[in-house]
Amino acid sequence: MTSRCVYVGRFQPPHCGHLHVIKWALQYCDELIIVVGSAQESYTLKNPFTAGERLEMLRLALADEGLDISRFWLIPLQDIAMNSVWVRYLEVNLPKFDKAVSRNPLVVKLFQDYGYEVLVPPAYKREVCSGTRIRQLMLSNDSRWEKLVTPSVAKYIKQIGGVERIILLAHGD
Repeated sequence: MTSRCVYVGRFQPPHCGHLHVIKWALQYCDELIIVVGSAQESYTLKNPFTAGERLEMLRLALADEGLDISRFWLIPLQDIAMNSVWVRYLEVNLPKFDKAVSRNPLVVKLFQDYGYEVLVPPAYKREVCSGTRIRQLMLSNDSRWEKLVTPSVAKYIKQIGGVERIILLAHGD
């Protein structure tokens, strides 16, 4: 039977930390379901990119890393505001999975409460490589953000005007 893990994130944008977790998780499962969470959110400072844009960026990042796309399920899901049934919501909306991957203490607890084994990846440069930091660098028009994503993701963000979008969102009415 295929071992399948689930990894939930917002991926605003997908960055080196996410890729570190993805590559680490592949040591423990045959397939990885990557859930693009908060799929209903876009065009805000915290969630500037659409679910579709994040899915495209993830595919580009996986390709840049030379990872076999056939090992991944990329699925966007809207949030629900009910932690007690959130794992059940995932079970209903995703292909079957037998493990979860997360460092978030609440997410770990929620999966454990439903009887899942949770794989906790080692910490990876959180102070440098985080979506919040990347968006702050973009807002400052600081090109150092480009080193925290893969080359194809940086190119894609530039093509869609991602930096300009974040600046606009910060300086709106």
